[in-house]
Amino acid sequence: QVQLVESGGGLVQAGGSLRLSCAASGNIFSINVMGWYRQAPGKQRDVVATITSGGSTNYADSVKGRFTISGDNAKNTVYLQLNSLKPEDTAVYYCYAYVRRAISGSANYWGQGTQVTVSS
Repeated sequence: QVQLVESGGGLVQAGGSLRLSCAASGNIFSINVMGWYRQAPGKQRDVVATITSGGSTNYADSVKGRFTISGDNAKNTVYLQLNSLKPEDTAVYYCYAYVRRAISGSANYWGQGTQVTVSS
């Protein structure tokens, strides 16, 4: 089994910053992609940013220039730096990983979610 453990959410004023972390552990041979998704109340879960093991990144248009994703392959960890936060960034943020397991193939995994609340 594989576990993703997130940390770093919280309450911040508009214009502020937060840093989210997500560490993967367990039956891992390699991780091809890690990323962050978010889900606001009453809305679907949408991608925020992703990073490949080679370091290629992609961002949702709504966060480009404000959020930065980075990773540490040796630690199976991904980070999301959130700057210039806006109230519309309020959501539960979920860590995601596409993991090649040491045994029994590859699969998608999700963290439990961490709440980010931005006050105006």
